[in-house]
Amino acid sequence: MRLNHRLIPAAAALALLAAVPACAPANTGTTYSAGALGGAAHVNYGTIVGTRPVNVAGSTSGVGTVGGAVAGGLAGSFIGGDWRSNAIAGVGGAILGGLAGTAIERGVTQGQAVEFIVRQDRGGDIAVVQTNEEGLQAGDRVVITRGDRVRLSRAAGGPVPPMTSQFPGQPGPLTK
Repeated sequence: MRLNHRLIPAAAALALLAAVPACAPANTGTTYSAGALGGAAHVNYGTIVGTRPVNVAGSTSGVGTVGGAVAGGLAGSFIGGDWRSNAIAGVGGAILGGLAGTAIERGVTQGQAVEFIVRQDRGGDIAVVQTNEEGLQAGDRVVITRGDRVRLSRAAGGPVPPMTSQFPGQPGPLTK
């Protein structure tokens, strides 16, 4: 079976587009890696005392570069009439495809996140940068999970901060 030479560049471009989602950021506040499944994590509670938006720089793992170079090389190799022009166009296509793939990967993996400043119930403040799928904001009670990485999530019925006496030298609330 002989392939139509016009279909091969289109197939290479489709292969590059299919690989682009693999470059998308997977480290959101609600996404776990497969290696984190079943792992224990330390948990404590706190209150968000401040937030600020931050930019996440795009990454270049090489997936976009390789995918773009392969697709560009394949597409370019069908330009021209003889083997020399096909080879030259293939090399040029690989270079241009690699550059385009790198730019696409960087663009797909960059984005916005939020830096949360959290006052922990046990004392001390921490800063955590993550995406904000839950719409967390200053004043919210959060669960701080320390596993494969630190994550914040909305606290639902978590422990309240310990009460202290309003009067110096007097004990706090009575317990039975």
